[in-house]
Amino acid sequence: MSAAERVHRTQSTVSQQISKLEDNVGRALLTRDRTGKRVSPTEHGEILAAYARRLLAIAQEAEDMLSAPTVLAPVRVGVPEDFNAQRMSAMLSDFLAIHPGVRLDTVSGMSTDLHHKLHLGEIDIALVKREPGSGECIASWPESLVWVTGKTAMPNNEEVPLAVFPQGCVYRQRAVRALDKIGKRWRVVFGSHSLTGIQAAVASGLGISVLPTTAVLPEHRALGEADGFPPLPPTELALVSSPMPLNTAQRQLVAFLADSIGK
Repeated sequence: MSAAERVHRTQSTVSQQISKLEDNVGRALLTRDRTGKRVSPTEHGEILAAYARRLLAIAQEAEDMLSAPTVLAPVRVGVPEDFNAQRMSAMLSDFLAIHPGVRLDTVSGMSTDLHHKLHLGEIDIALVKREPGSGECIASWPESLVWVTGKTAMPNNEEVPLAVFPQGCVYRQRAVRALDKIGKRWRVVFGSHSLTGIQAAVASGLGISVLPTTAVLPEHRALGEADGFPPLPPTELALVSSPMPLNTAQRQLVAFLADSIGK
């Protein structure tokens, strides 16, 4: 069967299209024998044909994907910067193993920013750190806090060097208010959005911080009243959602996180 018959065009139309294509690429794409009946691709023609086959395959893949049954919309999850990333990744991985048809989009940020994104409809679900009982939530868990320093660091009795999260973080607020209340001088020597960054700064002896007990590392040493640091009231980890009704996938993730975080 000739090329013209295969594409349902006349031979002259096909020849014109090939000539135009050769002019566009500036290369001869086909070579003919002396009779003009046997046509074979040149080296450049073979290269172009390979790309053409790949493009056709991608086009077919796109068509198949668009014609497939509608997939679930992604579930957009907000996670606080100061949450244990390894623990969160493990939980989300376990969830996807049970629900492989769900796609998760995670956003990290300060808890105040995540609240804002929820109200704007930019995320569907969020874990936030906050003052206990400071709003509606799906589930909540108390977080015990502790002062921490490096294992071999010596406390500065004159001024407390703080390694803290940015302003707006409830841990930072706890530290500053507690020190102000007892009249102890302090200054911020290190700031970071990252829990890992704060943990490392404390472990190296760079500064003292307030962390949830779940984030204390073996390289840290807890400080108490005997060291001149007052007890800290607990904060709260809360699971909250946007004002819009949740779809099936979102409800599944909410139920999974509510169960997993409490363990």
